[in-house]
This record gives sequence, structure tokens and C-alpha cells, in this order.
Amino acid sequence: MATSSDAAISKVPAVTLGFWVLKILATTLGETGGDALSMSLGLGYLESTVILMVIFVAAVVAQIVARRFHPFMYWATIIASTTVGTTLADYADRSLGIGYPGGSILLLALLLAALFAWHRSLGSIDVESVSSPRAEFFYWLTIMFSQTLGTALGDWTADSMGFGYTGAAALFGGLLLLVVLAYFLTGVSRTLLFWIAFVLTRPLGAVVGDFIDKPVAQGGLDLSRFSATGVLLALIVAGILAFDQRPAGRAH
Repeated sequence: MATSSDAAISKVPAVTLGFWVLKILATTLGETGGDALSMSLGLGYLESTVILMVIFVAAVVAQIVARRFHPFMYWATIIASTTVGTTLADYADRSLGIGYPGGSILLLALLLAALFAWHRSLGSIDVESVSSPRAEFFYWLTIMFSQTLGTALGDWTADSMGFGYTGAAALFGGLLLLVVLAYFLTGVSRTLLFWIAFVLTRPLGAVVGDFIDKPVAQGGLDLSRFSATGVLLALIVAGILAFDQRPAGRAH
């Protein structure tokens, strides 16, 4: 649990209902935005990943050097992680030829390794303990792997497993509901439930994003990726302004 001094310099938000709403919007935007760059603009997965990774790294550095919590900076970094997660997962799954199962297994291993290294180094992976540059580094590394894994899981479920976009959205939405029930009805570790929910919101956003912009013949609505990205960005900005934005560990 964070101390009062830790909370004073925490630069990640408290986990509230508003946090999860913004997270799902950001992950959906990550899918439409990443696809807009790699597919609509025709840059390809590798080139798009390089561009978006530079943006993500720059955003993380800005987060780490900041002296206090900035909601817009934090959510901009989350959006950067979701967009690079989209193109990176697509590159691993498709361009490297390892497929959705191979990509998902590889990314799950990287996510678990990041969490293990974080816990081994600092003794906690609770978001309320993220109040030092080293903790922030592990936090954002874990987030990047979780966003990328979520993209691969979403594609694997919707495409290879035949659920389709709406079926996959219902599946991941149901799994998230189970996490919510576990939170309120059991004594399961809140930190564990947070990271499970954090991973699951990514494939949910990914399949919703695909449903929005994929061709009708593939089960999508075939809407403009750029328009969808713009609308989602506007909703995120409105959500940041509407929802309570306070650092983790700080009382309301």
C-alpha cells in the first residue's frame, strides 16, 4: 500500500469506474488508430510500429520526468501504448509468421516476465506503489506487453477461433464481468484482479475497434478508421474532463 509521501508523487490515476471506461475507449482507439496508420495509410506493420514506438517511448520519458500527475499526459501515454500494441502484435502475428497462438504465447511470456522482474526488483506490482522512476519503468513496460498481448488475443479469438467481432466482444465482456464479481464477492488479490482486468480490456477494445472499421464482408461496419479514431479521441477528452482524475493512493 502506498504511503502518504508515495501518493503525493504518484503519477498514475486511482483505479475507479471512470478509469476503466477511459481504458476501454483508449484500447478501442488504439485498434482504429493503429490500423489507420498501418493499413489505411499503407505504412505497413513494421514501419508503423517503429513510428509509434518512438512516440510511446517519448511519452513514457515525459511521464517519468514529470513532477506530478497530469491526466492528459497519462492518457496520451496509454493511447500511445495501445496503438503501438496494435501494430506490434500484427507484425508479430502476421509478418513474422508465428500466427495468433504463437504471438499470444510469446507476449504472455513477456508480460509475466515483466511482472516477475518488477516484483523481484521492488517487492510489489500494486499500482499504488508506482511512485518512483524505477516503478514507473516497470509499470509502462508491463502495460506495453499487456496491450500487445490483448491485441493478439482479440485477433485470435475473433478470427482463428471463429467468434467474430461481436462474439469475441461478448466473450471478453463476460470474462470482465467475472473479474468484477470476484472483486466484490471474493478475497482474491486486488492486484491480481487489476492486471487480469487490464489485460482483458485490451482484447475487448481491439475487437470493438475491428467491428467498427473492418469490411462488412468480414463482419465489421466498414466505417472510416480516421473518423472513428477522431470520435473516440473526443470521447476520451470528454471523459478525462468528466471523470474524477486523482493520483493513485490519494483520498478523494
